[in-house]
Amino acid sequence: MDVMIFGCGFSGKAIAEAFIADGARVTGTTRTDEKAAALRGLGINAFLFDGETLGNDLSVAMRDTTHLVQSIAPRESGDPLIGLAGARLREMMPKLRWIGYLSTVGVYGDHKGNWVTEDTPCTPVSGRSKERLEAEDGWMAIGAKNNIPAAVLRLSGIYGPGRNAFCNLERGTARRLIKKDQVFNRIRVEDIGSATRFLAERGLGGVYNVTDDLPGPPQDVIVEAARLLGVEPPPEQPFETAELTPMARSFYGENKRVSNAKLKAAGFTFAFPTYPASLAQLKQSNSWRG
Repeated sequence: MDVMIFGCGFSGKAIAEAFIADGARVTGTTRTDEKAAALRGLGINAFLFDGETLGNDLSVAMRDTTHLVQSIAPRESGDPLIGLAGARLREMMPKLRWIGYLSTVGVYGDHKGNWVTEDTPCTPVSGRSKERLEAEDGWMAIGAKNNIPAAVLRLSGIYGPGRNAFCNLERGTARRLIKKDQVFNRIRVEDIGSATRFLAERGLGGVYNVTDDLPGPPQDVIVEAARLLGVEPPPEQPFETAELTPMARSFYGENKRVSNAKLKAAGFTFAFPTYPASLAQLKQSNSWRG
């Protein structure tokens, strides 16, 4: 397998590490020389990509790609990679056998706390989720046109080493916001890597929710992390009167429980299916700071 990951950030690196562990060759893009050097230190063949132009060296590397992962968020003008290469993807990647696109459960919109599956109609609320849904449709169409399996991975709230409730408590940025009946799903970043590798190795296409088993109130995660650290959790704050950025407030405008049954039925097993056990593992392994 020759894997190309556009956007080797937090999730992209976890995906790269999952493939490298299986002996795949991995190429990834990032926006700065410093980040490119860090990726090379992980065994990733790194290239700079600004979302505007495909450099000659990157274009040459793309020709060997067998499995493509696109994790760069779309813009108002659309998905940057579709704009640059979508119409010529088969020409630019003649060996391509699978496409994976990282999306968000935000495309479902608000469902009043009810369960949603991959068959639930999408009614995105925010502009960024509407852009994601358009990009999903774009990649599925490209896959169909080129007879290449295309998988859309809808991710819930991502956390893992270096990005979690422990870190927020240590920095003093953790907040225990209370909004009646509000729930969220989460996903450990390593499970994103494993799920992507699982779908790619089997050539599976379609839409998959990549999310944990335990949707729950966000304040409960803070309380559990504080308990594991042996510190007092921050005081409760009513959501209605809390000072929040427009983006942070918008997340609370969507309330749903997201099912991962389809991915499990395909044969995938989550390593971190619930946040209490996952947080305990982060604490016990002393890996929570990254």
